[in-house]
Amino acid sequence: MRTARRLGLRKRQNRQSIQSARSLGPRIVVIGGGTGLSTMLRGLKTYTENITAIVSVSDDGGGSGMLREDLGMLPPGDIRNCITALANTEPTMMELMNYRFPEGVNKGQSFGNLFLAALNGISGSFEEAVTRMNEVLAVTGKVLPVTNANVNLVADFENGASVVGESKIAAKKKQQNCRIKKVRLEPENASALPHALDAILSADLILLGPGSLYTSIIPNLLVDGIVDALKRAKAPKVYVLNIMTQDGETEEYTAFDHLDALLQHSAEGMVDACIYNTAPVPDTIQVRYKTEDAEPVVMDMERFRAAGVEMYGYPLIASGSRFARHDPALLAQAVIHTFGQCCGAREGVYGAYDLLAQETEPGKI
Repeated sequence: MRTARRLGLRKRQNRQSIQSARSLGPRIVVIGGGTGLSTMLRGLKTYTENITAIVSVSDDGGGSGMLREDLGMLPPGDIRNCITALANTEPTMMELMNYRFPEGVNKGQSFGNLFLAALNGISGSFEEAVTRMNEVLAVTGKVLPVTNANVNLVADFENGASVVGESKIAAKKKQQNCRIKKVRLEPENASALPHALDAILSADLILLGPGSLYTSIIPNLLVDGIVDALKRAKAPKVYVLNIMTQDGETEEYTAFDHLDALLQHSAEGMVDACIYNTAPVPDTIQVRYKTEDAEPVVMDMERFRAAGVEMYGYPLIASGSRFARHDPALLAQAVIHTFGQCCGAREGVYGAYDLLAQETEPGKI
């Protein structure tokens, strides 16, 4: 009986230490968009409450594109995914936010998108609407659009061709059969949200990715003020590399090709370290990706060494999935471990993270 009481007391003390670790956790800024960003956030909220997600707003396809065209609002889809990833609410509310109408005029549309559209209608700006949604869903940290400006993404190809619209880039790239030279925003002078810049400047750790290189990560860097803030920020900048190349964007790109494109659109030497996957991609999954001309990203380590970029590898693939995607818990644990290794995490606080890792048992790194 006494042993059971001691175990119960120890567990309560551990939970209190874990909660303290979260509240005192590092101020992490994550920059990106799409599925990759929401995957990262879902795991990170286990370790820290001090998360700011800065999300691109150039999407013009799917349900987001429809609302953007019909209502003149910024695309809600990536914002909604990030908010639901960080939300702390009842399962029914989460199910409701992710519900897609199976038929009718709203066929394929997400209720969460419509909810954010309604908030946008009663708010003074898209930023305010997103802030209200953060509050309604009791989000850990906060989610911010990178800008309030209504921007379109333009891709210029190596053969001189170009295309306007994020949703059109992949098809145009296949048609032109050449690499993307650069992407840019129209209008070019879109300003970053002041809150986004403040978060970058006060961060302990800044993460770029994972996600679509040209359509989720880089668009954030094209917004006025973001790159300047990143250069001024004292926090280490860590790029989370994708596991696979992406059809219509990065076919035949090596790992360093990804980083090089990122730096070409920002500033040389801006990235201090990279996190990459070391687990082999199962053959059955690779066969499925070959139909899309996608393959595991080749790690050309010598180019990273020459550039002075630190590399941190971990097994990160989600088990039981039909796709080569990051496991949220393993990726978050890798981020915290990397923070401790290369970012000077404070002694004692990092010890609490170790306790948290043991409690949640996300997997070995």
